Amino acid sequence: MIVTRYVAAFLGVMLIVATSYAKEHEGSEYIKENGYEGPKTCEECHPGTAKAFLETVHWKHASKVDHVDNLKAGQEYGMKNRIYTMCNANDIVNNLKEIPPNEAGKTKFSGCNTCHPGDQSVEVGATGPEAEETIDCLICHSSKYDFSKRKAVKAKDGKIIMTQDRSTEAALNVGRPSTKNCMVCHESAGGGALFKRGFSMTKEADVHAAKGLVCVDCHEAKGHLFPSGKDPNNWANDGVYMTCSGCHTDKPHKDDDYNRHTTNIACQTCHIPKTGGAFAKDFTKWTKLSNGFYEPSTLKKEVNETTPVYAWYNLTVSNTPHFIGPKGSRSDGKSKIYPFKVYQGKAYYNKVDGQLLSMDFAEPMATGDTLAGVTCAAKTLGIEKIEPVPGWQTTYFGSNHQVAPKNKALTCANCHAINGILNFKALGYNDKEAEKLTSPAIYFDKVFKIQQENE
Repeated sequence: MIVTRYVAAFLGVMLIVATSYAKEHEGSEYIKENGYEGPKTCEECHPGTAKAFLETVHWKHASKVDHVDNLKAGQEYGMKNRIYTMCNANDIVNNLKEIPPNEAGKTKFSGCNTCHPGDQSVEVGATGPEAEETIDCLICHSSKYDFSKRKAVKAKDGKIIMTQDRSTEAALNVGRPSTKNCMVCHESAGGGALFKRGFSMTKEADVHAAKGLVCVDCHEAKGHLFPSGKDPNNWANDGVYMTCSGCHTDKPHKDDDYNRHTTNIACQTCHIPKTGGAFAKDFTKWTKLSNGFYEPSTLKKEVNETTPVYAWYNLTVSNTPHFIGPKGSRSDGKSKIYPFKVYQGKAYYNKVDGQLLSMDFAEPMATGDTLAGVTCAAKTLGIEKIEPVPGWQTTYFGSNHQVAPKNKALTCANCHAINGILNFKALGYNDKEAEKLTSPAIYFDKVFKIQQENE
């Protein structure tokens, strides 16, 4: 959301696990002789790749969506055009721009699309040769990318663009994306470091990272099409989906009791017991910072500080102006119990039609005037009549990262004790079933044995 936040994230990710680029890139000699001139250099060995990349979610920031309620058929949705209260804006409303001067006369560049892998001289989702030339291949593929060179500047024609590191050194150090390459953008989504999903891909926080795995080991792309999960919040996709069973079997445990649970319990429920990040924001009231600029008032917890909420999820999403979250039930035959981080955001709704209104952040960032931001956004989107009224929206974020070590995974007593983490009545069990499911009779011997082994 705020360029300085992204710059801070660029520096912060230096501490994150990176992958090693073991062998020299086959195009190194060509680059040494001719230098690096962006995608056209890459096209010497990878013809057609730039054009194909323009059809991916990372470029379009949108896709067709078939698992979410109340969307227009045939239309693409994503960060380019969605409005919900984690961001309360999108690439259309908050394109890269120079914000008005604040009280101290200072200004800066801001935009929701600062993490788009282009230079912003063309719009998000643009196509054609001109768009191809703006792709920043190295921000994902170079282990020596100088992130200080990627920043917002004003071009000669007055347009605000993002510069890139197109140095020969960066180009000579290309390979599979490292965790660092991915987290430069994904860690800082939602307005600040670890705001949105609240997970940290460090060896201390995630068992996969501790074993040396990087993001693309699981999110293994083919033709720049990245597999993803069906997080209720994450709509845009490349049409390729992934689950834990891509690497693990349907019976991943040595214990038969645990294996029986996989029919109704998602792997994440036991193996991702904590998360973090922002859990509430107020876009109707912005906070003045020490630098004279404003930002949305935000409540945030640290990594591994938030206990999830558990719900049945059949991988389809309820989408209304005040709620975005999992659909499912115990009885539908399709659902499993999943963990979610619940986020609540306050923003303005249009009294005319009940829909959530977007906000252009330029004026609020400079002056704190939130209604001015709503008015400007409505003008950009062509909404002629608005009557802004404040309201809350609840959004469920899937807990799909930050897998805990084995000794910190949930066990029988965590769920089945009378004060356990699962609310069986809320999950659709009757009183008699809930009483049985929270009796020590079903887990005492197993837990006692584990307790003895750990003493």
